[in-house]
Amino acid sequence: IGVGTMIGAGIFVFPGLAAGQAGPAAAGSFAIGAVIALLVALPTAELATAMPRSGGGYYFISRGLGALPGAIVGISIWLGLVFATAFYLVGFGSYAAAVLAEAGVAVGSIPVVIPLGLLTGAFLTALNLFGTERAAALQSYVVGLLLTILVLFLGFGGLDALGVFGSASTPERFAPFGAAPVFTTAALVFTSYLGFAQIATVAGDIEQPGRNLPLAMVASVVIVGILYVTTIFVATSAFGSAALSSFGETAIVEVARNFVGTAGAIAILIAGLLATLSSANASILSTSRAVFAVSKDAILPAFAGRMNLTYGTPHVALAMAGGPVLVLTATGRVEVLAEVASFLHLVMYALICVALIAMRRNEPEWYDPAFRVPAYPLVAGVGAGALFELHARLLGGGLL
Repeated sequence: IGVGTMIGAGIFVFPGLAAGQAGPAAAGSFAIGAVIALLVALPTAELATAMPRSGGGYYFISRGLGALPGAIVGISIWLGLVFATAFYLVGFGSYAAAVLAEAGVAVGSIPVVIPLGLLTGAFLTALNLFGTERAAALQSYVVGLLLTILVLFLGFGGLDALGVFGSASTPERFAPFGAAPVFTTAALVFTSYLGFAQIATVAGDIEQPGRNLPLAMVASVVIVGILYVTTIFVATSAFGSAALSSFGETAIVEVARNFVGTAGAIAILIAGLLATLSSANASILSTSRAVFAVSKDAILPAFAGRMNLTYGTPHVALAMAGGPVLVLTATGRVEVLAEVASFLHLVMYALICVALIAMRRNEPEWYDPAFRVPAYPLVAGVGAGALFELHARLLGGGLL
């Protein structure tokens, strides 16, 4: 869930945009994003092991900061994940159309993007209804295939940049635009890491949460961070930041085409297809658990918490997740979907850090996490401050 949700824009959208703003130093921007994500992942992991319940951030904030902040965050998680899922589904349709075009299938003026997104959204909602195990199995297979393609691509690209295949690439100056754009770009690309907290949203379905929750959160951030930094190194080595920037949001496809031709472009487009599929599947699963948890606290009507006795899944909550997702997917407004999802997620992540500080200060008797954050005031405080700063940069810099 963590890796499958986070692998997305950082590889398939941002390399050209980030390189245009910061040059090869965009790799540092992704590294900064990973460090901030870890500062938030650690408090999230502690709260999740103390409260391994479906709902994740909503449950932590409502217990740590009170009913009103919890209610606001609970509704925000629901809406944020709904907007994010719709964004992924539109992206899925776009990648599917691009794969068909690269393969020589003439789709012409046939509108395939939105219909494919809608069909996929309906399929994933139904799959989650018929059992968490089925959705988890699909997630494992999709993420496994996605990582295989990316590791092969980045491995080949890295060896090419180092001169194993022919001559080594001539490196350009690491930070041609100075240090300031590195931090501004970090604010832009941090949205690529908005996914690890979804692990906590399904904590009620995870076995051995005391061990597996912290391990999953930290490991997923580290894995994705390494992939992102390597992607920027490979991409800027292949073309240079100026040329890479000219490709815009399709830069990584052109990098793959440069390596192995049309086959490489198709392979990386298929990887993008898998990334959007895994992100949408994980988000639908997480959204339903968030709705389920909020309904249990009577913020939403009680019927939203009903369980399907045959499959053991919250079928009403799934409908409240899948229904709005399909409506938003039908609009096709990619930019609006992404901006709303990012705004709501950044606020929630910052409040999770604040909730940990409040919970540690009050320390109720029932609070007994299996994992405790070392130097928690520093980690949680810096994490919250960094998130608010990133949020200000996104708004102030016109990036959101």
